Amino acid sequence: MSFLIRGLDAEPFAPLFELNDADLRAIGAQRVHADEADAYPCRVSLTRVAVGEELLLLNHAHQTTGTSPYRAAGPIFVSRSGKAGTYRGELPPMMRDRLLSLRAYDAAAFIVDAEVAEGEDVLEVIGRFFANTHVAHIDAHFARRGCFAARIERA
Repeated sequence: MSFLIRGLDAEPFAPLFELNDADLRAIGAQRVHADEADAYPCRVSLTRVAVGEELLLLNHAHQTTGTSPYRAAGPIFVSRSGKAGTYRGELPPMMRDRLLSLRAYDAAAFIVDAEVAEGEDVLEVIGRFFANTHVAHIDAHFARRGCFAARIERA
């Protein structure tokens, strides 16, 4: 099964990097600098950023269908230098070696299926979910912290 994973659009986040720390706190966001390699996944580039890179930690609504009880939002990191990442038929670097919670949704944003997987097993779960014609998209979350990772769509 062919699938597509795209990073979030960087444009809505760009003005937030110009806010001072007090203004960021007022909207529930925080400026951070990566202090550890391999620990800060940017939801725009879908990669982990280098040590020292500036990011914002903020709340992001990723499941927004108003008629679904599964509406959801949660914390994400976005880097100032993040360029939109697009991955067709493969996992982005930030998802390749992490335990993921995969949630399959129908067109009305109701959960059809869910599974936890890691590494190559993620590809098998994606294929199995998309074999079900009722599945419209899959949302991936980092299983340990629960943060939204990316949306997986049919290609």
